[in-house]
This record gives sequence, C-alpha cells and structure tokens, in this order.
Amino acid sequence: MDSIDEKQTILAVDDTPENLDVLKGILTPEFKVKAAVSGPMALKIAQAQPPSLILLDVLMPGMDGFEVCRTLKSNPATAKIPVIFVTALSEVLDEKKGFEVGGVDYITKPVNPGIVEARVRTHLALANQQRACENTVRQRTLELEQSQSAAIFMLGDAGHFNDTDTGVHIWRMAGYAGALARAAKWSVETAKQLELAAAMHDVGKIGIPHTILKAPRKLTEDEFEIVKTHTTIGAHILAKSDAPLFKIAQDVALKHHEKWDGSGYPLGLSGEKIPEAARIVAIADVFDALTMKRPYKEPWPIEKALATLQEGSGKHFDPRLLELFADIQEEILAIKERFDAQERHEP
Repeated sequence: MDSIDEKQTILAVDDTPENLDVLKGILTPEFKVKAAVSGPMALKIAQAQPPSLILLDVLMPGMDGFEVCRTLKSNPATAKIPVIFVTALSEVLDEKKGFEVGGVDYITKPVNPGIVEARVRTHLALANQQRACENTVRQRTLELEQSQSAAIFMLGDAGHFNDTDTGVHIWRMAGYAGALARAAKWSVETAKQLELAAAMHDVGKIGIPHTILKAPRKLTEDEFEIVKTHTTIGAHILAKSDAPLFKIAQDVALKHHEKWDGSGYPLGLSGEKIPEAARIVAIADVFDALTMKRPYKEPWPIEKALATLQEGSGKHFDPRLLELFADIQEEILAIKERFDAQERHEP
C-alpha cells in the first residue's frame, strides 16, 4: 500500500458517476482516488493494486456492496483493506450485516465532506496502527502458533493411530477444506480456523478398536455401528475447550458424516441444518479418500473422483458447495500436488 507521504489510495465504488465525482472532489486534494462503477470492476482494481481504503456503495445492480466486501475479505490479497459503506439515508440499512461481512463503518448520503474526510483519516490511521501491531506481535506469536499447530497435528494423528490414514492425509484434506471455505466467501481468518479444525475431524477414531478399523473385509452391521461412534467420541474430546477453534472442531467432528438429504449420522440432520463447516469438510474428506492410495485400493483418477462427488449432489453433499469445489479445481490440484510431493519424500 502507499505510504502516507506518497498519498494513500482510496477506491470509491458507486454505480452513479455523479456520486463518484463528489467523493473525488472531497478526497483528491490529499489522496489518490480511483473509481469503479460496479462490484466486479472494484474487485478487479483492488486485486491488481490494493488501495489503502475502500468507500463502497451498498445498493448496486448485480453484485451489491455486501457481496463485494465479503469477496474482498475472503481473498488474502485484499482481506486487510478497510471498507467503509456509503448508503442513502432513505435506504433500509442493515448495519449488522455490514459489520458481519467485514465493513468498518458507514457514511450516509448525501455525504458531508467533513465527515468523509474524518472517517477516512480515522480508519486509515487505525489500519496503520493495526499493521504496526501485527508486525510487532508476529514474531512473538510465531512460537505459540507453531506449538498450537504441533498440538493439533498430534491430536489429529492420534485419531488415525489405529487407522490406515497418514498425517499427510490429515493436512491435505484440511487444505482442501480451507480452499473451499474461502471460495464460499469465508474470511481468510475463519477459513484458516476451519483448516485447523478439519485436521481433528476424525480424532474420535482413537476410541475405535484397531481390529475394526483395519479389518481387511467389509464390516458387519454391528461393527459399522461402532465405527459411527467416532463422531460422538470426537465431539466429546473436543468439547473440553471453549476456544472458538475447538468449537468449530467439535461441530465438524460430530457432523461431518451428516448428509444433505438427511440420511447421514449420528443425528440425521439435513440441508442447512448441518453446519457449513461440516458440509465443507465432508466434501474435502471424501475427495481425499477417493484420490489417495490405501492398502486396499489405488488412488482414483481426479475426473472419476469429481464425477462421483457430483453424483452425490443434493444427496450426500451441499450442491452449492460442490459447484464451488469444481470451480476451484486448479487450486485443489495444486494443494494435492504439494502434499503428494511431501508424502513421496517421507521415510
């Protein structure tokens, strides 16, 4: 981003050119102002050259301001840009929604030059302070983050101690889950939390006898009922912490075998009653299981695995999330190749 001395860049987004002219007139003396007349144009500009702050109209045709903001916050390159919503007094204002998608403030139309300048200055200063704080604490928290990741890895690995899955599988499918969460417009921060939570999705398998998990045959009905309990066992283990990360992990562990049509387990939930985190992990987990080598099978070709997932659309899987998963196939394959290379070098 531009330094203060070089004039910081403000991106103004409004489908009415006259409104953009007003904002340019107010801000141009002290800031470099770029303009966009639509959401897609704003995203293209922000991605190419991230501005210091964005003034974003709420009601625009096609992609509204809330959707633009949600998209910005799901992209690591633009997630940190402060977004101030600009909206008319006569409009029904959903302030809660604006803050939920990542906005930092509102300005009402017709805009007051003094208020625009003050809000812009305030949030630029706050953003600068936040960057300075982040730089200061980054080194101090690195060791803690590494310790947390190591603990999560050990907890996830423990869940597969009696199973045939590998540690690489745990983090590879977690990577798929994080990518799908970002495609579903989760913020970068919450998508990262889901990655960590996904690594613990099968921790409950630690309570399932290895004679069942490693049985070289089809399980009996009674044995499969025992396997199903790994969901409740895992949720019980993860419920020991009230931290947000472990709350997500508890939900995922309990519900990642629920199915969109209600035929899953252990609760028989259907549709959006299944937490989105669990719906995301379900897709990531099945895709990885199909495409990885196991003692009893060779890895499936990518095309066959994707076709099998698609057959489960509206039955096993959330159709919208499945479509997003197909849309980010290039990113998914890059994640797969990275972890496959790591697995090949394991002793």
